[in-house]
Amino acid sequence: MRYYRTVEDGAARLVARDDEKAYDLTAAREGLDSFAALANVADVLGTGIDGVAETVVDDAPLLDAGSVEARAAMPAVPDEVWAAGVTYQVSSDAREEESGRGELYQDVFEGDRPEIFFKATASRTVGPGETVGIRGDSDWDVPEPELAVVVHRGDIVGYTVGNDMSSRSIEGSNPLYLPQAKIYDRCCAIGPAIASPETVGDPQDLELSMAIERDGEVLFDDSTSTSQLVRSPDELVSYLNHHNATPELAVLLTGTSLVPEESTLESGDEIAIDIENVGRLENGVTNV
Repeated sequence: MRYYRTVEDGAARLVARDDEKAYDLTAAREGLDSFAALANVADVLGTGIDGVAETVVDDAPLLDAGSVEARAAMPAVPDEVWAAGVTYQVSSDAREEESGRGELYQDVFEGDRPEIFFKATASRTVGPGETVGIRGDSDWDVPEPELAVVVHRGDIVGYTVGNDMSSRSIEGSNPLYLPQAKIYDRCCAIGPAIASPETVGDPQDLELSMAIERDGEVLFDDSTSTSQLVRSPDELVSYLNHHNATPELAVLLTGTSLVPEESTLESGDEIAIDIENVGRLENGVTNV
């Protein structure tokens, strides 16, 4: 199943979608009003999130699935968003191009320890249909499409689509500027839904694509596969948890697989990221 969050009259609702049917879980169980609440119940019962949802759907009103997609908000409000870097060879190559310090990034790509860095708070993260930001002090800004892992109390409970917005000019000038290149207003987008592990299948065998449009013209359109991810989501999450008290609900972006070359985002651009079995995340772009 896939799980959506909608907000009506200021109140959040949790919706489960299975194929073409959408179920209002909050209407069936008043306290089941967020993905975190669903994950909490699954944790207590020692079962998966789909197992909990399946006990509720018979009592849940059916909703129009298309309407749910159109009204989808950020599918969960994570306490923290983290990210992994240089987990695809293309990312290592891109960092070498932007910085001239290729050996530094290749060492991370080949090393025993992955790069894990803090990416965003919930207030800096947006959902589907909202605008992501590009920094006013940067002249080379790109979206980074990524498979995002949803982590509840240290364990993987689902997957969503992530956009790790990045200033390549700032990071490229000095690797120590990474926090400024990565963390700022509207620096991250996730959504539109959280897909259960059973729905996703093998997270390292998914087609991933991204398109960027400006004034109706396609600037970038390419695809790849998460099979190119050199570290498994389980490994990345294990390093996130190492000596680190992770919050109840976190999101971990697993790395950049497509890197737009020789172009920078502008306000008004439109970004669409598709990940097989997970969903399609669409965002506009604005200056921050």
